[in-house]
Amino acid sequence: MTADGPSVIVQVQRDPVDPAAIAARLTAGRTDIGAVVTFTGLCRDENGALAVLELEHYPGMAEEELGRLAAEAAGRWPLIGLAVVHRFGPIRPGEMIVAVVTASVHRQAAFEAASFLMDYLKTSAPFWKKEHRIDGVETWVGARTSDDQAADRWRQE
Repeated sequence: MTADGPSVIVQVQRDPVDPAAIAARLTAGRTDIGAVVTFTGLCRDENGALAVLELEHYPGMAEEELGRLAAEAAGRWPLIGLAVVHRFGPIRPGEMIVAVVTASVHRQAAFEAASFLMDYLKTSAPFWKKEHRIDGVETWVGARTSDDQAADRWRQE
């Protein structure tokens, strides 16, 4: 933690994500961290029907919203570090889409902050997903009610 709060990494990138490298960056030289929680979101193959998931974003806006979410998480939990790294572009089944890494003195804060970040990434981060199916059909992926319900639990706390 710096004098101004936790170490924060927010990135939107085309290149693959390395969550272990992110965790190592957050914990380098630290002996006060007791918990690191890493969540990685992968592209599913949708029962063998998906060829590629294309993720689009509005540059600048996406980073700003991820930064806002990171700041909110840092304000809610006693974090030492956190990272949100989200990919864009074509992503094949099995490839990583997003990595969220949280570090804290104790596990509960790290788990809760990671869960909060993922719930809000699914509902408020400005990314648009288009499925390119093996049969040639292309479909924009809509919002899911279950994602909104997951984010709602944080509004009630």
